Amino acid sequence: MEYEAVIGLEVHVQLKTKTKLFTDVPYRFGAGPNELTNPVVWALPGVLPVINREAIRKTIKTGLIFGCRIPELTKWDRKNYFYPDSPKNYQLSQYDMPLCLGGEVEIELPGSNPSQMGEHRKVKLTRIHLEEDVGKLTHCASDSLVDYNRAGVPLMEIVSEPDMHTADEVFAYLNALKSAISFAGISDCDMEKGQMRADVNISVRPKGDSRLGVKVEMKNMNSPSNVKDCVDYEIRRQIACVSRGEKLVQQTRRWDVQQRVTQPMRTKEMAHDYRYFPDPDLMPVKISPELVEKFRAEIPEMPFARQRRYMEEYGLPYSATSVICHDRELCEFFEGALREYSKNPRGVANLLANDLLRELSAAREGAAPGGADSEDSEAKAAGLAAEDSGSAGSRSAAPADTGFGGAGSEGGESAPGEASVSRPAGAGAEDCGRLCGCKISPASLAGLVRLTDGGSISKQMAKEVFAEMFATGQTADEIVAKRGLVQNSDSGELEKFCLESISKNAKAVNEYKAGNEKAINALIGPVMKLSKGKANPAMVLEIMKRLIK
Repeated sequence: MEYEAVIGLEVHVQLKTKTKLFTDVPYRFGAGPNELTNPVVWALPGVLPVINREAIRKTIKTGLIFGCRIPELTKWDRKNYFYPDSPKNYQLSQYDMPLCLGGEVEIELPGSNPSQMGEHRKVKLTRIHLEEDVGKLTHCASDSLVDYNRAGVPLMEIVSEPDMHTADEVFAYLNALKSAISFAGISDCDMEKGQMRADVNISVRPKGDSRLGVKVEMKNMNSPSNVKDCVDYEIRRQIACVSRGEKLVQQTRRWDVQQRVTQPMRTKEMAHDYRYFPDPDLMPVKISPELVEKFRAEIPEMPFARQRRYMEEYGLPYSATSVICHDRELCEFFEGALREYSKNPRGVANLLANDLLRELSAAREGAAPGGADSEDSEAKAAGLAAEDSGSAGSRSAAPADTGFGGAGSEGGESAPGEASVSRPAGAGAEDCGRLCGCKISPASLAGLVRLTDGGSISKQMAKEVFAEMFATGQTADEIVAKRGLVQNSDSGELEKFCLESISKNAKAVNEYKAGNEKAINALIGPVMKLSKGKANPAMVLEIMKRLIK
């Protein structure tokens, strides 16, 4: 009998906010244990939560990105369980009235090679809701340590339908979520920092059967590649079990990275075990249609839509757009360069997706061995030469209105929707994007393409100029003027050089006349030498062919 897998994901994403979800305590990765806490986080008697409006705004925007329906009323519920990472012994979450309902995520499956676009399809969503994160446990030999810095951080949970069937689809789904959410400035989605984690629900059934099989959940996975390997293994494990006539048990398992197998943890809790009930300290929140439309207008063009536009409008190959279009910083750099020089988008994309990212990656490798990013491999694949919570202990006495009345105050964040990619001076490498440390501006890159297109410098010269631009930050014009690299396009002088080359290379001339077109290269080389590398190659080739004929 042939079986198929049915897979659904619950993806938890930490929102990029200045403060926690129900208190004004700030959050940042890397703080000392239990530094970012207060009585609300510790759940001391008498404290009350206050909603962070920016977390609500970013969750709604995520829903709009994925085509969710935004209900006009939402509320919070207590999810009751006893565990050391939760000081309250319950988690504030959303049970039956989430912020976002339905929706779908566009994914791209692998193509036949890196330069070919793969199949696109859409994965259906059930809901997106907002909840607070829990603390972090560190298990030692005989003790366990708890750090509450993460407790209370805004956590968005994106729940898919059981709408995937392969490890490749799961991998593509996670990458699509990460790309869209980080592009919109909603979260950095850094899985190594725990900002994006996935619970994977897997079952198998006879192919063609519409009933779902026994579900097994893989918890808290924080690497797309590990998720892919885990899903692939678990599908094979479950199919092997049912093929032998064994009965699968609904349970939670974990992925053993060293052994490359899944291991059982516990039997799966049912939803009613959590004894959900509405939180009495948090009033429902009303969301007006006008506010939803305001948030919709703040959403930037998403990666897949932008990729299709770049291919249609600028004639860029898929291999270049697949590198550029999933990073907002690269898109802004590319479009900034085109505002300076729009005649050769492909030339600009070539330098950005290939040369610039490769050099930045190499520079990071040299500065921090073992910690380099993956831009180099991605460039080769291109195939080209906001807010603030109110103070703890106070809250609105009435349901929040369309402006979240009383639901905390906004404090000092940039204007909504302006998820700037600029980095503060002196920012560490961990704060930077892929263009961190880049001395070349979009205008400078455009200037190099303009000089090459205009024939002022050859493509070989352009490589030398680019290397110096990268090292010094000087513009192409400055470097060309300083080094006297302007290409020689004097037809009279070039013809003299060509005649001299022809007179000294009779064998190459005869071979070219006999039909060996490559033989002309032996004639062009001496011309380049005579001109000290400054001869315009296109003009030399044209003159040489005319003289030989």
